[in-house]
This record gives sequence, C-alpha cells and structure tokens, in this order.
Amino acid sequence: MALYECVFLTRPDLSQAQVEALAEQYAEVIRENDGEVTKTEFWGLRNLAYRVNKNRKAHYIMMNIAGSSAGVDEVERRMRLSEDVMRFLTVRVEALEEGPSAVMRARAAGERDDRRGGRGERGDRGDRGDRGDRGDRRGSGHFDSGRRAPAKADAEA
Repeated sequence: MALYECVFLTRPDLSQAQVEALAEQYAEVIRENDGEVTKTEFWGLRNLAYRVNKNRKAHYIMMNIAGSSAGVDEVERRMRLSEDVMRFLTVRVEALEEGPSAVMRARAAGERDDRRGGRGERGDRGDRGDRGDRGDRRGSGHFDSGRRAPAKADAEA
C-alpha cells in the first residue's frame, strides 16, 4: 500500500463538529477502498496567507493515509465537488510521520507568535544615539507625490 499525506482547507463558517464529520466522511471513503487513515489532525481555524474564495481564514485538517491510489483519487474527486472544501493537497510520502506533525509540535511548544512572526522578543536594542534633526521630509522628493521634479536644464536657467 502507498502512503499519503492529505491536507485540506474548509470554509471558516463551518463548525468544528461539521469539519470533523467531513473528515470522517473522507476517512470512510478510504476504508471502503481497502485503505486506512492512520492519523487525523485538526489544526484549527488559521489565517490564510492570501484570500481564497473571499475568505481570510480556513479550518486546516491533515490526514495520514495508507491505501491504494483509487481511494485517494475518490477522496480528491469528492473534495473537488464539495463546496465546503476550499483547497486540498495530497502528497505521496516514503514513510508516515509518527507522533504529532510539525504544526502541532509548534503549537504545543508555543514556538510561533503570529504577531512577532516567530522572531520572539527583540530584547534591549541598546542606545541608538542622537539621530539629529531629520528636517522637513515633505518636499524632498523622497516620496512620489505626483509632482515632477524640475529638470536640470530648467534649474540652471
């Protein structure tokens, strides 16, 4: 049997129970095709990197699958037809990951802070010294204000 990891994103307006029922439906399809779902992880409602179908968030679900390609093809066909599934990706792997996935380990360890981008606290930045007077920055031509700077020939004349 081949090994697969399948991650799919569902609409954010679904409840957690509906998302779990959807994952169970897809697991049942795998079992009907002589396969098994070894692990299902619900990563929760997360922000998307960009808008998908006018949504900024989605429920993420990851399933580890051991089964035939026919079962995976049928699950992907049903995901394409479902209005609740926004995106999905199925990848064939050499071995299934034991224990929690990297996303779940990061969540449990608290390694990632969404506001700080995972950089943690910046700590003491030291004395920045006197930066001096920065002057008027409006008319310096530093920003494109829609006005054109005079050409050198006009300035010399």
